[in-house]
Amino acid sequence: MTRPGTIIVLNGTSSSGKSSIVEALQNDLEEPYLDAGLDRFLWMLPGRYLERPLWDEVLGLAVTAGAAGNQLVRGMHRAIAALSIAGCSIVADHVLVEPAWRLDLLDQLAALQAYLVGVQCPLEILEARERTRKNRTLGQAKAQFPIVHLGMIYDLEVNTAELSVQACSEKIRRHILENPPRAMLDMRRQLI
Repeated sequence: MTRPGTIIVLNGTSSSGKSSIVEALQNDLEEPYLDAGLDRFLWMLPGRYLERPLWDEVLGLAVTAGAAGNQLVRGMHRAIAALSIAGCSIVADHVLVEPAWRLDLLDQLAALQAYLVGVQCPLEILEARERTRKNRTLGQAKAQFPIVHLGMIYDLEVNTAELSVQACSEKIRRHILENPPRAMLDMRRQLI
């Protein structure tokens, strides 16, 4: 019987550094970790959905989702679970702004070897990063900032304003080697 793979979910606002940490973790972790983050799933959509007005049907203003966005995120959670059950390890960036997404994530992953990592960064730094990036809508980070970590319990938190991407990756790597996951189970217990 195949042992389920380890899952690392990084939750934070747009421009918080999640994608860079995913890449660093893939390089730093001994076994291969598949990148199964939100952006990977968004890019599976037909091109017409990535532009307004259809974009609003997917992720709206980056704090609420339409029917297509909710369906996509539910599929993402199930795909991550299936990959883990098949023995693959996964690292996935996420922006858990919808309460229904949080519940679904817990339903799908809490029983697996799944770590939840909060990626923190002060708003003024997020906004400065957002302005320098060419592939982000201005205002996403500010809209997500007050809600993305609201009520969350994490196995570990990293702050990308205080630590380099490499230091964040190393802190996460050490944590998963030394500690079992507990955050998703704790959150699920609170909700029952």
